[in-house]
Amino acid sequence: MATETTLPPLPTLEDWQHWTSVMGRAQQMLMETWAESLKAGEPLPGVKPAGPPDAMALLTAGAAAWSKGLEAWGNLLAATQKAAETKDKRFAAPEWRENPLFDTIRQSYLAISDQLLTGIEQVEGLDEAARQRLRFATKAFVDALSPSNFALTNPQVLKRTVETRGENLLNGLRHMLDDIRAGQMTQTKKGAFEVGTHLATTPGKVVKETPLYQLIQYTPTTDKVLKTPLVVFPPWINRFYILDLTPEKSFVRWCVEQGITLFMVSWKSADESLAHVTLDDYVLRGQVDAIDTVRDLLEVESVHAIGYCVAGTTLAATLAYLQAKGEADKVKSATFFTAQVDFAAAGDLKLFLGDETMGLLTQLTAEKGYLDGRYMAATFNLLRGRDLVWNYVVGNYLLGEEPAPFDLLHWNSDVTNLPAGWHKDYLDTLYKGNKLAECGGITVDGMPIDLSQVETSCYIQAGREDHIAPPESVWKIMHHFRGPKRFVLAGSGHIAGVVNPPSAGKYQHWVNEGDVTSLDEFVAGATEHKGSWWPDWAKWLRAQAPGEVPATAARVPGKGKLPAIEDAPGRYVTTR
Repeated sequence: MATETTLPPLPTLEDWQHWTSVMGRAQQMLMETWAESLKAGEPLPGVKPAGPPDAMALLTAGAAAWSKGLEAWGNLLAATQKAAETKDKRFAAPEWRENPLFDTIRQSYLAISDQLLTGIEQVEGLDEAARQRLRFATKAFVDALSPSNFALTNPQVLKRTVETRGENLLNGLRHMLDDIRAGQMTQTKKGAFEVGTHLATTPGKVVKETPLYQLIQYTPTTDKVLKTPLVVFPPWINRFYILDLTPEKSFVRWCVEQGITLFMVSWKSADESLAHVTLDDYVLRGQVDAIDTVRDLLEVESVHAIGYCVAGTTLAATLAYLQAKGEADKVKSATFFTAQVDFAAAGDLKLFLGDETMGLLTQLTAEKGYLDGRYMAATFNLLRGRDLVWNYVVGNYLLGEEPAPFDLLHWNSDVTNLPAGWHKDYLDTLYKGNKLAECGGITVDGMPIDLSQVETSCYIQAGREDHIAPPESVWKIMHHFRGPKRFVLAGSGHIAGVVNPPSAGKYQHWVNEGDVTSLDEFVAGATEHKGSWWPDWAKWLRAQAPGEVPATAARVPGKGKLPAIEDAPGRYVTTR
């Protein structure tokens, strides 16, 4: 029995007029954007053209790239029809399974991806470094060629295009052109958050300002506080308020509520005035200076210190320097958030340290002496391209949607500039050369330092899914310091594994009270605890120095020998 097939109706004159109008508006947006670029002399932010840009050549190049992408996808699709099932939010929409065509596309893509990635492990004659580069490149390749990233092979995009009569594509083009002008991809709703109003709202005062940093002292909320204060060193490659997001997520606010006198270093985003800074500046005129300032202000012998990510790396150098000078007692304890001191097993960031990349860094920073933070942000986004790049290509550009407001992604997009010389030296000397792990491999103020001499009591936190500072790499701290150490493995990654307040009831953490010598041993004998690791850390911190004092006089910002300069969060954190 024959099955009647209903053909779609032919386009009417009105339909043709509408879609011609859509194409005309898209072309107008493109031409207006290129016209603005021609006037500015820069087709892309921060990139100067070798000659006058040709708008038609750019349009042709874009069409060719799109065509090649579809062709490559088509070749992959034809290679196999083997079904593959996986939990993947790219294909969460029911259309990917309900429509036989798109179900076949989905399954074929997943099967091919799996074959390509599995094949990397079977390639012979590769050392581990080469295999890691090939693995990363292959994953980036298959993520880029996902059928969800192309309008013609994404049923959601096709459906939205029909429903909106192409308005989604025009909105998406508008979003893309806005992002090109800004030089970075939009990841959260614009205007939803303002630093000092919605984020970084814990009350406090800036009590010191130097050309390198501002020092914030937070207002106590308890009658008594721990006598030994806490100084937090966030990474200089990010804004400090990752630790002071919305009030319910704020590590800073939570610490203050636990009766801790907390000081935060807010690094200045680099400009020409910081082009000369080196490791010595961040150790001596940054961390040591802040430690001595707080000790003098509160008239205490020592402080607790936290170093997050790269600031933890320099905190290790600071501890070794103070140990070599006989001044180790200035720091009562040190806490490391996802920090690395031995880069032998560092993560995928090492893939961006080739000669071409380092040469590009030199070119990008030669004129002004600092690296535009948008380049670093793009690098970190590439490490999680599926979630931080292609997810927004589909949502922002193809579906034409406004991204949802998300405080964490607002922070992620709030980039900071980096001193060129120091950034390159950090990558060369520490990441590539791994000199900090060597006895006397680096010097501070002309003094060779040795991590193995550090006796300071340390708390070391790592994230189980951290792709920037893998737990295997963070664990190596355990082999370098000789003092007492406590290691805690947290659920999630580099950010969510740290910013996990107890009230959220999310994730978990693992501790192992036994005497273990490797991460594998730690995991094998670890006890899992639901929720945040913050209470475990607070208990450990209080045990290091349990004495308390009234929260009066200099414990109140601006009431001691350092007058208040301005309200927290200060102006350094809002300056690009």
